[in-house]
Amino acid sequence: MKIAMIGTGYVGLVSGVCFSDFGHEVGCVDKDPRKVEMLKAGQVPIFEPGLDVLMAKNVAAGRLSFTGDLTEAVKGADAVFIAVGTPTRRGDGHADLSYVMAAAGEIGGALTDYAVVVTKSTVPVGTNRAVADAIRAAAPNARFDVASNPEFLREGAAIDDFMRPDRVVVGVTSDRAKQVMGEVYRPLFLRDFPILYTDLETAEMIKYAANAFLATKITFINEIATLCEKVGADVKAVSKGMGLDGRIGNKFLHAGPGYGGSCFPKDTQALARTAQEYAAPMQIVETVIKVNDEIKRRMVTKITDLCDGSVNGKTVVVLGVTFKPNTDDMRDAPSLTIVPALVGSGAKVRAVDPQGAREGHHLLPGVEWRDDAYAAAEGADVLVILTEWNEFRALDLKRIARSMTHPVMADLRNVYSPADAKAAGFAAYAGVGR
Repeated sequence: MKIAMIGTGYVGLVSGVCFSDFGHEVGCVDKDPRKVEMLKAGQVPIFEPGLDVLMAKNVAAGRLSFTGDLTEAVKGADAVFIAVGTPTRRGDGHADLSYVMAAAGEIGGALTDYAVVVTKSTVPVGTNRAVADAIRAAAPNARFDVASNPEFLREGAAIDDFMRPDRVVVGVTSDRAKQVMGEVYRPLFLRDFPILYTDLETAEMIKYAANAFLATKITFINEIATLCEKVGADVKAVSKGMGLDGRIGNKFLHAGPGYGGSCFPKDTQALARTAQEYAAPMQIVETVIKVNDEIKRRMVTKITDLCDGSVNGKTVVVLGVTFKPNTDDMRDAPSLTIVPALVGSGAKVRAVDPQGAREGHHLLPGVEWRDDAYAAAEGADVLVILTEWNEFRALDLKRIARSMTHPVMADLRNVYSPADAKAAGFAAYAGVGR
């Protein structure tokens, strides 16, 4: 099949590369000429393990191409995917659909034959029908169906998630659209991965409901962690005890400094705003948003308390600034709340991140960047573990403690135990929920 992928951001690029690896002919479109040239040169603009190799393989096979010409990519396509950004709109918390609607209008003008126009971007309920209206407005005689196909990719594990999904959700309005989407995902169907066909509104809602539930799970265990600190319990053991219950499961029950990233913050906001508009307010989701912001600020207090109430003039080493390991994504990362608060309180912050320095230079002014944890720790007063990259999981704590002026640790991911930190020579240790 011929597929056009409109947008080469995280979702569009990963999806386009993986579809081409299924054997489809995929043309990826982007309006940014510099990004198109970078992709044509074999350079991947995002960090995702294995994506560069898979992209090169399919370009070499002639199944994958990149262009700035939407009309050419859409011409003769069986399926046209919209995978553009839907950031939070300023002022009201809604998803900004301007990029989606602009793409829909352009697609309408470029359609030459029947095609299924598929929204891959995360969009509120009702958007796909609005996409259909935008296409008809641009091209009243166009022959097309719309479909909703939300993504469920975890950054850092996106290729495996695409190739071995828990499920594929497809919202359709006709048997013909269902047949086309069945061919698009035929390799997964043949390997017995679940493909759930629904109406458009249900598919749109599944995406938001899933992300809101996972955000709630994270926030719940973070609140339990706060209570654990007060009563003397260990949140890691509590999480394990909860997770062994098959009705609950152990995923997303790891206490930390709050959720961030490209999905949870904006999707919970958008869901809450949609619910308010339909007079069905989601009080749990609204509370999750509020509590998550509080948790991030609470981490600043935790670090400050380790410094006897003030970080002014102290050298603070922050290990990890991306919202999770194995990505360079810093969107809504806890570091964007925690680090500026430390700098604003007079701390001298040194940061180390395997992939986050490029974005961090722009997003975290006043921070000194170092290449490794050991160099950063020399003469420092506080060590903060903020993102649990593998290279921060097996540090020589004795070496670090010896090199610090005041060896104290704020382990915001509970990578190390208090006993290990004490044995290594740290004078004080603060985890989350311990």
